[in-house]
Amino acid sequence: MGYLWLTSLLDAFLSEALRKAPPSEMHRQRVLIAACLFALPLGVSYMLLVPFTASEVPTLLLSGCYVATLLLARRARSLTVPAMFMCLSMVVSYVASIFLSSHPEGGFHASSMMIPAFAVYLLGPRLGLFVTGCLAVCLGILHPLYRVRFTPGLTAIPLDEFTVMCASAAVSLLGSWVLSTLHSTSRDTAHDELERTLATLRESEGKLSSLIESSDDLVFSLDTQLRVITANTAMRRFYRRMQGQELVPGQRFCFPRTPELQLQWDPRFNRVLAGERLRFEQEEHSEEPLEDPVHVVLDVSISPIQGEEGPVMGLTVSARDITARKLAEARLGEMHRSLVDVSRYAGMAEIATGVLHNVGNTLNSVNISAGILNDQLRHSRLSGLRKAATLLGQHSEDLEAFLATDSRGQRLPGYLLALAEELEKEREVLRHEVGALTEGIEHIKSIVVMQQQYARAGGVLERLPVPQLIEEALRLHAGSIERQGIHLVREYADVPPILVDRHNLLQILVNLLSNARHALMESKTPDKRLRIRIRLGAGGDQLVIEFADNGVGIAPEHLARLFSQGFTTKKHGHGFGLHISALAATEMHGRLSCSSTGLGHGATFTLVLPVEGPRENQRPSAPLELS
Repeated sequence: MGYLWLTSLLDAFLSEALRKAPPSEMHRQRVLIAACLFALPLGVSYMLLVPFTASEVPTLLLSGCYVATLLLARRARSLTVPAMFMCLSMVVSYVASIFLSSHPEGGFHASSMMIPAFAVYLLGPRLGLFVTGCLAVCLGILHPLYRVRFTPGLTAIPLDEFTVMCASAAVSLLGSWVLSTLHSTSRDTAHDELERTLATLRESEGKLSSLIESSDDLVFSLDTQLRVITANTAMRRFYRRMQGQELVPGQRFCFPRTPELQLQWDPRFNRVLAGERLRFEQEEHSEEPLEDPVHVVLDVSISPIQGEEGPVMGLTVSARDITARKLAEARLGEMHRSLVDVSRYAGMAEIATGVLHNVGNTLNSVNISAGILNDQLRHSRLSGLRKAATLLGQHSEDLEAFLATDSRGQRLPGYLLALAEELEKEREVLRHEVGALTEGIEHIKSIVVMQQQYARAGGVLERLPVPQLIEEALRLHAGSIERQGIHLVREYADVPPILVDRHNLLQILVNLLSNARHALMESKTPDKRLRIRIRLGAGGDQLVIEFADNGVGIAPEHLARLFSQGFTTKKHGHGFGLHISALAATEMHGRLSCSSTGLGHGATFTLVLPVEGPRENQRPSAPLELS
């Protein structure tokens, strides 16, 4: 309070323009006023206490100059005019006092050293040199000449020695200017550097503050005593909303409404103050009666603030509201589960379609065989045998005479032989057709059994030989593949059985075979080929299945969308098969990719699966890879 009172008193002697000067200039102006206010009463007291002589004229003159300096400062627009007036007044008064004094050694008084320092401080090195030069010329040249010429008897010191002493005094004054200039220059340089540093710091602080304030994240800093250093607007608003009070800098960070959170956060703060960085998710809720219930999920990051020496000086907390993301992830999980269910049903429908197709083809054969049997039985020669047996029964009593004398009896043995031959042929035809009928029924039975086997609920992992599973998938398309003249090339390497979900893998295989069959059907290539390769990956821990056809191929612009839901290049396709296959591959921690050099050059679909099945801590790989 005393310092503020003193500065207010000194500023009262300054003009309005001088009061608006920068802080560094204000210091110089206040020093000028303080020097005048200090020296003026001192000079007046000296004149009142000491009898008036000619040597006191400079003191009286200097006191008047102090008053004039105060008046100039009250009206001046810059410090230069009053400061120069005062410094020159001091030089004139000091030189006059030496010339008028009966003690010529007075020029060597220590007070003379203050003038260069004072001039450099108030006026700067250049104007200070002018003031110091005037004083040095007067003391080092004019003063000894004046003593030698006009008052040689006043000094008891030899003239030569006196001249050397005066020259030394002048050099000392110049040395005082040099030292003052060095000090002033160093001080100004340091001050300018400090100003630039402070400006940079203020600019950086402003940018940082603007960045933090513009962020929707919750950001605040605490010291080692967990007192609030700063907090952005989002954090203050969130704290007010959740805790019902303002977050004030300087207060200890606490949770007045939810003390159980304090027990969770204090150990975390202590760990961070020990140098550890933490990141975690925190659920916060407010169920105050006067407020709407609030529930948020925060992604919190706490980092220590390291000092220059290494110890932790505090901590910074940054929290992001991820409630919407969590809800979206939950909805995405539900959608994924729904897609998996839909894909399972679609896969079952695809398998059922294949089953019905193959059963329909087999039923055609069964129907034909049944028709042949019906025709054979309707036109059977068994009726002739019955007639012959009836004729023999009628002549059973005179059978010998009937066979010997009756014309009908005489023809009967030949007729029976011919009938036996016809019945033998008929029996062969019936046996053949019954065999075909039995084979068709067995085929239908095996297809139904296989479909029932694959219709089991998914999610069960089994260790299965992949070549056998591919052959079973091919069996579902066997009829259509044979009718369309597709040549199958199997390149099965010696691979171990893999741990896999039978339903998901069969679903992918059926979809890939169906796509390859359609691509070959639409192709005009006479030699239609489908090459199926099975091999192990480079590391031996992955199984690679490739379906390469020489069908219509895929346009480059379609590759990027090939596995997207709803996208299809077929005229009557639904765009769901490859999408659900990619999802099924991802669910098994594998990946499904496609490559094609363009239309008319075929396509290759590659399925990569882990040999040992999906691991619990392994994240699903990317489902789509296109080239």
